[in-house]
Amino acid sequence: MPKILVLDELSPEGLALLDAAEGFEYEIRLKLAGEELRKSLAEFDGAICRSGVKITAESLEGNTRLRCIARAGVGTDNIDKDAATRLGIVVMNTPTGNTVSTAEHAFCLMMALSRNVASANQSLVEGRWDRKKYMGSQLADKTVGIVGLGRIGQEFAKRALAFEMRVIGFDPFISPERAAELGIELYASVKEMLPLVDYLTVHTPLTAETKGLINQDALEIIKPGARLINCARGGIYDEAALVAGLKSGKLGGVALDVYAAEPCTDSPLFGMENVVCTPHLGASTEEAQTQVAIEAVQLVTNHLNTGEIRHAVNVAPIDPKTLDSMRGYLDVAYRIGLFAGQLHGGKLKACKLNYRGEVAGKDTKLLTASFCAGLLEQAMDEGGANIINAQMLLAERGVTISTESSTEMGSFSSSITATLEEEGRTSQVGGTLFGNDMPRLILVDGQRLEAYLDGTLFLFAHNDVPGIIGRVGTIFGNHNVNIAQMAVGRSSTGGAVGVLNLDGAPPQSAVDEVLKSADITTARIIELPQAGELPTWLR
Repeated sequence: MPKILVLDELSPEGLALLDAAEGFEYEIRLKLAGEELRKSLAEFDGAICRSGVKITAESLEGNTRLRCIARAGVGTDNIDKDAATRLGIVVMNTPTGNTVSTAEHAFCLMMALSRNVASANQSLVEGRWDRKKYMGSQLADKTVGIVGLGRIGQEFAKRALAFEMRVIGFDPFISPERAAELGIELYASVKEMLPLVDYLTVHTPLTAETKGLINQDALEIIKPGARLINCARGGIYDEAALVAGLKSGKLGGVALDVYAAEPCTDSPLFGMENVVCTPHLGASTEEAQTQVAIEAVQLVTNHLNTGEIRHAVNVAPIDPKTLDSMRGYLDVAYRIGLFAGQLHGGKLKACKLNYRGEVAGKDTKLLTASFCAGLLEQAMDEGGANIINAQMLLAERGVTISTESSTEMGSFSSSITATLEEEGRTSQVGGTLFGNDMPRLILVDGQRLEAYLDGTLFLFAHNDVPGIIGRVGTIFGNHNVNIAQMAVGRSSTGGAVGVLNLDGAPPQSAVDEVLKSADITTARIIELPQAGELPTWLR
């Protein structure tokens, strides 16, 4: 029975959903860190967290059980995604649950800046009535710049337009047509927007490109009196530059909900005039916390139940329908990878996959990931390679993977061929799918044949002369090895390859005897899963 670990407080609705999930166990363990966190994560199949816990590479070290982590929220900075990917752990977030709440909070901060709400309230608390001191500025007809036009940025834009603001924006992944539909004037860079904005709000993740997006250089070109809002991630604005901009009068105000280091209780910005700060409250509404908790539970239970991957931040999404429709081809790709992993002689440099026929119209990225998982399986500890991490693991080993696709059919309606480039030689293996669930081997080193792609295979290369098959059969018979099926491929150059499906692995003495036989040049055993046996990530 799959077990789920809850690492941070979740809303009652989220826990109720876990209670109602059939076939699952869950435990709540809060405020874990260090060795205690590492040991706990190793006991569970899935984990749910918010921002309180820090899941580092050390937290995941040696973990062979955990399959997924769901963040009840958007930001995943508290999870080491590279370490998770390397271990084949899917990391998912809940980007829709707090969209409206975060957009509303950013808009709230913009309004608070415009009308000096916080400082005016404080003046009354201190017994002062300073109407003239807190003269405000209306939003209508002002220009707001939005960096990041994803879900939250778009929700912010809707509200700004409702307040009759001019909305301009930057996002390298939105089309001009879509921006126009939203009523946003799109700019090619943040730098171009800065001289124009009365207000600037950011709704992007913290990346190498966005870190310090507003720094001292940016303040040199920003419109005097501009007000800046950040409800996204701390570090996008350089806080020291903000302090300098406020002191010089270049900035008209700053509103922050996030900080470079959190929790943050000491900042030179706190207490400055024209500054409004809140303690990371963007998603702190009852509605948002309920929604992200429910969504996180659904992400984990669906993944552990069906293999569905949705809202992943370290792997392509996979929905159950796609998985069902491609399971047969994914199995073929995986088995070809397993075969190729045992076929090549070492020092693998590159691998090229060729998809031909109907399979070329499917998700070949997923097929490639499945092949890579098979290719690496015997080089890793049990459960160490899967469709999440295999390509990264190969890249770390210096192996390049390339693909080629053609919808033109060959001898079969679909085929997948892998060509492996090693130091000094090239090897090749190809397969296809009969029906919905019958993988077949159709190509070995340029020689066509047809063999079952399951169980124990005995692969041997030989000269194309009479009597070879009989000799091998006699040797195996003398060693009580039963041959279930036989296939032979021939080339025009006089070489041939034989593939025997055996009921079990032959003793080494039988293999040695085959190799001593005249005209047999190489022989090896290939071990594949039995027919219908799938890896855990494909079930």
